[in-house]
Amino acid sequence: MQKLKLEALRTLLNERAAQYNQPDFIAKDPISIPHRFSQLQDVEISALFAALLAWGQRPTILKKTAELMTRMDEAPYQFITQHQDEDLKRLLKFCHRTFCDTDLLYFVHWLRWFYGEHNSLEDAFLHGSTMRERLINFHDLFFSLPDAPARTRKHVATPARGSACKRLNMYLRWLVRRDGKGVDFGLWTRIAPSELICPIDVHVERQARLLGLLKREKVDWQAAEELTTNLRLLDPADPVKYDFALFGEGVGA
Repeated sequence: MQKLKLEALRTLLNERAAQYNQPDFIAKDPISIPHRFSQLQDVEISALFAALLAWGQRPTILKKTAELMTRMDEAPYQFITQHQDEDLKRLLKFCHRTFCDTDLLYFVHWLRWFYGEHNSLEDAFLHGSTMRERLINFHDLFFSLPDAPARTRKHVATPARGSACKRLNMYLRWLVRRDGKGVDFGLWTRIAPSELICPIDVHVERQARLLGLLKREKVDWQAAEELTTNLRLLDPADPVKYDFALFGEGVGA
C-alpha cells in the first residue's frame, strides 16, 4: 500500500471502528449472550457457544443460544462442572442447524473434563508460537477424549483443514481485546491483541475486497492471515479492532 493510501485507510477505518465499537452494538450481536454474565467461566463458556453457533440469521442465533443458557439454568459454569447424569436430559433435542444434542453433550463432557484441570479456557489456546498453531492445537485438544464423535469435528474449525476459523477468531477477539469500549471483554491476558486474526464473514470479506485489503480469492486461513497482515499496517498493536469497521459497514452496505 502507498503511504497516502495507508493514511487515508487508517483514518477511514478508525472512524468506522469508533462508530461501531459501542455498547449499542451489543444487543443485536451474539456477544450479547456472554454479556449477561460476570463470572469469568460463565462468560467464556457462554461466549464459546455463542460464537460456535453463530451462523445463519442473527435473531435465530441469539434465540438458540439464549435457549441453551436457559437449559443450563442461566449458570453455564455451574451446570458444566456440577451436573448429574439426570440433568443432561434437559439438553436433549437441542438443535441449531446441524449442531444437535450429540454435539452439545460432547461439548459439555469436554468442558467438564477441561475445567477439572484448568481454571480458564484461555489455557486451551496457549500452545503454539503462532495463532495458526494455537488453533490447530486447540482443535486437537478438544477432540483428544476417546469418545469424541466424528460428526462433531465439523463444528470446531482448524487451520489444518484450511478453514478461516471465523467463529474461533471472533471468540478470541471477544475474550482478548481490551479497549474500555464495553463491547469486547478483555478477560484473557496471556494472548496479546496483536496476535489475533481477523474473523472473515461475508460482510467483512465484501468490505475488505472493496478497500483492497484482501486479494486472495478463496476465503481460507491464508485469506484471514492476508487480511490481518494488512490491518496490522494500520494498527500493529490492535489490528482486529477493524473487524468492527469492516463488519459494521458490510452489514449496512
